[in-house]
Amino acid sequence: MDYRKEFVVNPRKKLKLARIDPVQSGGHASNEAAQPEITKYVTRMAELQALLYANADQSLLVVLQALDAAGKDGVVRHLFSGMNPQGTSVFGFKQPSAAEAAHDFLWRAHQRTPGKGEVVVFNRSHYEDVLVVRVHGLVPESVWSKRYALINDFEKLLTENGTRILKFFLHISPEEQLERFKQRLDDPARNWKISESDYSERELWPQYVEAYEEALVKTSTAHAPWYVIPANHKWFRNLATSQIIAETMEEMKLKLPPTRVDLEDVRRKYHAAAAAQEKRNGKG
Repeated sequence: MDYRKEFVVNPRKKLKLARIDPVQSGGHASNEAAQPEITKYVTRMAELQALLYANADQSLLVVLQALDAAGKDGVVRHLFSGMNPQGTSVFGFKQPSAAEAAHDFLWRAHQRTPGKGEVVVFNRSHYEDVLVVRVHGLVPESVWSKRYALINDFEKLLTENGTRILKFFLHISPEEQLERFKQRLDDPARNWKISESDYSERELWPQYVEAYEEALVKTSTAHAPWYVIPANHKWFRNLATSQIIAETMEEMKLKLPPTRVDLEDVRRKYHAAAAAQEKRNGKG
């Protein structure tokens, strides 16, 4: 299945998240059945990231958004399982600091965008300023409603500077979220993830869905598409995101950079150094 075509958000069509089944699994019966395909894409991402880092003329930004417990951290671990930490980083967007709040809403995001040769993952992102801000009424509609166009301009600027952008909304059901909250309660190793806001934010589920539906449609573009990823099955979430990322990176036509030195001169120096080493070792 081509998950890029299957899950991309069409900006010309109204989006209803209720019509997208979060349980679907692309025809795979289980995690075990999907593992060969997952491994293939993770391996390919690693190979392509090495080329991206070596050539350093493009970059990749991956944006993750979701309701609580949908698996943003899990996707981060999955993506980085195959990539070299050198040249990759992740940034989590929390409540703005005093310095960040004193600037325009995109200021803190721009500082974290990838440089040439880098892969950066945003765990939450600049989209919080049309999601949480909207749902909680932190600024009036006259302010947040203008931000869609500003976000599109911002992402267009990044694209024109050589950054590919992929945006994923991890889509889970309310029932699955509640089950994951239970797992946090039952597993001492996950207790630290429990937040006072888990259940108060859950009460705002319809408002968040409405905010996401509008934001995704208004900011899904050819250069920075949104994908709605069914995420009740963690393994399918990982499969779909890794396929989309690997295939997008293939389109970047990544290749090794040209050699920047005179190889024959370096070979002569190598042979001279090797002969000198043998002599020092008493073999010359």
